[in-house]
Amino acid sequence: MSQLKKSPKKKSKSVLKRERQSLKRRERNRQNKSKMRTFIKKFREMLQKKSIDEAQKFMPKLVKEIDKTVKKGAIHWKTGARYKSRLTDALNKLLKETTQTSGN
Repeated sequence: MSQLKKSPKKKSKSVLKRERQSLKRRERNRQNKSKMRTFIKKFREMLQKKSIDEAQKFMPKLVKEIDKTVKKGAIHWKTGARYKSRLTDALNKLLKETTQTSGN
């Protein structure tokens, strides 16, 4: 007996539309996340260089960008909160270190 290959089913209009929508959304989310990650990388570089003044001025912009990404639905709100918390902690740790060294 020979096996007959089944031809793939024709996709319905709604499936095609759904695919188009998901591709657009995925691309939009990728752009939003990429922009947010770029901001985070810049901030981490500032922390590594120990440029505290620059990092403190940049922090509100970074938080705003993370909040925008959350609002657009590209990341979960708890993920955004975790990013903000960890980056703020890193800045505060650096501030604490510099005040201790300059204070002694």
